[in-house]
Amino acid sequence: MKFIYNIAFLVLVFAKAFSQQTQATKSEDFKSAYDIQDSVMIKTRDGALISAMIVQKKGNHTPKPIILQFTIYVRDKGRDLKSLKEAADKDYIGVIAYSRGKRFSPEEIFPYENEANDTYDVIDWISKQEWCNGRIGMYGGSYNGFTQWVACKKMHPALKTIVPAVANRPGMGLPMENNVFINPNYEWSFYVGNNKYLDTIAGNDRQRFRKMMFKWWETGTAYKKLDSIDGHPNKLFQRWISHPSFDEYWQKMAPFEKDFAQINIPVLAFDGYYNDSQNSSLYYLRELQKYNPKAPIYLVIGPYGHFGTQMGGEKNLYGYTVDPTALFNIKKTTYEWFDYILKNGTKPEMLKDKINYQVLGTNEWRSAPSLDKMHNSFLKLYLTDKKSGQFYALENKKPSQKRSLYQEVDFADRQTFNNEYYPDPIIRKEIDTTNGYAFISEPLKNPILINGSFLGEIKASINKKDMDLGVTLYEVLPNGEYFHLSYFIGRASYAKDSTKRILLDPNGIETISFSNTHLISKQLNKGSRLLVVINVNKNAFAQLNYGTGKEVSDETIKDAKEPLKIKWYNDSFIKIPIWK
Repeated sequence: MKFIYNIAFLVLVFAKAFSQQTQATKSEDFKSAYDIQDSVMIKTRDGALISAMIVQKKGNHTPKPIILQFTIYVRDKGRDLKSLKEAADKDYIGVIAYSRGKRFSPEEIFPYENEANDTYDVIDWISKQEWCNGRIGMYGGSYNGFTQWVACKKMHPALKTIVPAVANRPGMGLPMENNVFINPNYEWSFYVGNNKYLDTIAGNDRQRFRKMMFKWWETGTAYKKLDSIDGHPNKLFQRWISHPSFDEYWQKMAPFEKDFAQINIPVLAFDGYYNDSQNSSLYYLRELQKYNPKAPIYLVIGPYGHFGTQMGGEKNLYGYTVDPTALFNIKKTTYEWFDYILKNGTKPEMLKDKINYQVLGTNEWRSAPSLDKMHNSFLKLYLTDKKSGQFYALENKKPSQKRSLYQEVDFADRQTFNNEYYPDPIIRKEIDTTNGYAFISEPLKNPILINGSFLGEIKASINKKDMDLGVTLYEVLPNGEYFHLSYFIGRASYAKDSTKRILLDPNGIETISFSNTHLISKQLNKGSRLLVVINVNKNAFAQLNYGTGKEVSDETIKDAKEPLKIKWYNDSFIKIPIWK
């Protein structure tokens, strides 16, 4: 009972403080050059209310183009107002709308699920206002990037362009990557879902969630019991893991297949080689290129992480000093783009062609007409069973005899694990190869330029019905250090079709194809080598697939009685995209 009174008291204190802050803000705004509406409520077709803020310059009533942000992140009001004032300063009207259930919206919060309809309704409402000239552009990163692509699922005629950075694609990169659930979105669900604003206390409690993950790992409890271990029900997590296939639940959240055919507005996207959700972001571009090849897509990509991309790059990325030319003013480029599309201005200078990418190690930018045209050849390398020093040989000639390398993975053993695929740091003195196999090429006789996403086929035989596969690609520098280039993590039973699980035939030889890897551009110099590490995913940071064929979230350490026995065949290969 005392707890309830304490909560009630805190709510009253917060309400009073918020009222005082609002009054002070309104007083300050009254003296400013801006007309600010901070309590706008937009009604959707199904009766829900969306909270929004609108900023325009005072005294100018000429209809103008609109710059819209649609976000689940209700941050400090001053920060959001600053971005809206920037739009007004550039002779636009700035609008920010918050996801259903956020800020003043009375609805329940369900990230991702309502944005397709809500973004359309918000755009429709804006287009009918007397201050809108019928031309709307959207921008923003991460979740805000997702809402822009969602707005294209059903195109509104007033939406003229989107500028997404590191855009999320639910079900494709997060909260699962190639059908393997990964843990970061677990805590994110509390951060955005606990209240009308952001639960920064839960969001910043790293120790709470690390403790939860490692307790799950050590005890071997079912993955679906994570919230029981945490002691806090997680309705969003439970909702997500009940859809392990890329099924209709995920498909309807954003453009899917033929939805892309009707997207014909100009798109400027930003992404990074080391963006955790790159698979999400580039999914949209690849699908748009597939279903509407003539769509005016532009991409700027370089050595950036998830947050760094949204800032135009950082000087130091996971311990790696990026080339100075990689850093750029993303806000300036964004508004140059808006001027180009919405005001018939000049195209941003850095957009030399559709795909604009910074080549690691060269301090230069290059461009290509499409993602597929970034490379003009492939380097095909086989994972042989021949020893090459401490590793095995990675060769361009297919072995004449079919052989295999044998491995056992004991899931009951919680003392050994692997988590090498994640690129932090980017350059390492050494790598752990005790939980898989590593294959190394001969030293390069000539420099090569890697441009794009590597792919491959793994030929394997296992004694179970499934496994989660990890493949990591490195450059071994002449000084012996390892430069992380790209990686793949994915569930073998979804290799043929991400929408349908097809279990493996125990002890039969399976072909596991993969291509959804992280794109990169890097100059490799003479004397460097390529190194491929292959293993079975086994760590506390993602689902653990025991291989029984049951739903993976239901499996426990009781399913680990028999080790996973694997034969990796020497006609497995990877194909690395290069520019000759």
